[in-house]
Amino acid sequence: MNCRSARRSAPGPLAWALLALAALACGARADSSGAWSVKSHLPEPRGETAMAAANGKLYVLGGAEVGREASSLAEEYDPATGQWRGLAPVPRATSHPGVVALNGKLYVVGGFAANVHAGALATVFEYDPPTGMWRTLAPLAKPRGSVAVAALDGKLHAIGGRGLDKVTVATHEVFDPGNGAWRPAAPLPVARDHLAAVAAGGKLHAIGGRTNNNTTDNTALNDVYDPATDSWSKAAAMPTARSALAAVLVKGQIIAVGGECDHGHTFNQNEAYDIAAERWVALASPVGRHGFGGAAVGDDAFFAGGNKGCGGGDMTDELLMFRLP
Repeated sequence: MNCRSARRSAPGPLAWALLALAALACGARADSSGAWSVKSHLPEPRGETAMAAANGKLYVLGGAEVGREASSLAEEYDPATGQWRGLAPVPRATSHPGVVALNGKLYVVGGFAANVHAGALATVFEYDPPTGMWRTLAPLAKPRGSVAVAALDGKLHAIGGRGLDKVTVATHEVFDPGNGAWRPAAPLPVARDHLAAVAAGGKLHAIGGRTNNNTTDNTALNDVYDPATDSWSKAAAMPTARSALAAVLVKGQIIAVGGECDHGHTFNQNEAYDIAAERWVALASPVGRHGFGGAAVGDDAFFAGGNKGCGGGDMTDELLMFRLP
C-alpha cells in the first residue's frame, strides 16, 4: 500500500491500522527525500506569478492579486534577514509572465493583461536592483502569455506560451542583451504553454505544460534544447503530467513542483530529474498549488505564492523553502 492509497482506504479498524502504518512509512520517506518549511509570508497573496533569484535575493514580479486580474507588484525577499521590501512597480501589470535573472538583472517577459488568459502581451522589461530602475526592451515578435523563460550562455530564451487568439504556440525566441535584439530559434517539438524552463549543463529543459486550454491536455514532456546545434531532443518524461508548475535547479537536479489540475485538485507532486543519471525520483511533497514562482539561492529552493485551488481559487501568500537531504 502506498501513501496515497492508504489515505483513500475505506474506514474501519483494519483500514485505520493500515493507515497508521502507512503514515509512519510515508513520514520516513518524506524525511529521506527532502524537507519543506514555511518562511516569511509575502506581503499579500499572489497567484499566476513568477520569481527569480539574483545577488542572493529573491524577486516576485507580476501575477494576480485579490481583486486584480493582473498586477504590477514587484517585491524582494532577503533570505539572510527573512524580510520583504517593495520595489518600483513593473511598468505594465501582467499575470502569467515569464521572469528570469541574468547578469544580476531581472527580466519580465510577456504575460496576460486579464483573465482568463486574455490580452497576451509582447512587453519585455529589465530591472536593475542596484539602481531600482526599470527599462523597456525590444518586445517579443508576437504577444505571448504563460511563456517559459530561462537564461543560457548570456542570453534569454522565451519558449512556448499562448497568443492573443489564446492559441498555444511552439515559438522560441532568443534575446541578446548585447545588441538588444530578439531572434528566432528552433521551435518546441510540441506547442505548449504553462510549462517550465530550466537551464542546466549548457542546455535548456522545457518541462511539462499543456497543449490546449484544458488541463486535461497536460503533458509530461522533458524536451532538451542544445544551443550549439539549435535543435531539440527528448529526455526522460516526468512521472506526472502537469502544467502551471514551477521548476528549479538545485544540486544537479531539476526540482519540479505542483501544477494544475488533478481531478479537481492541484498537484502536490515534487519530482526531481537527476541530470547525470537521466532519471526522475519522487521527493517530499508540499500542499498542492499552481501558478507560483520558483527560484534557488544556494542549495535552497524557494516557491512563492500561487493558488491552492484550481483556476484562481485559494490564492496564497506562502513562501516555501525546500531543501534536499
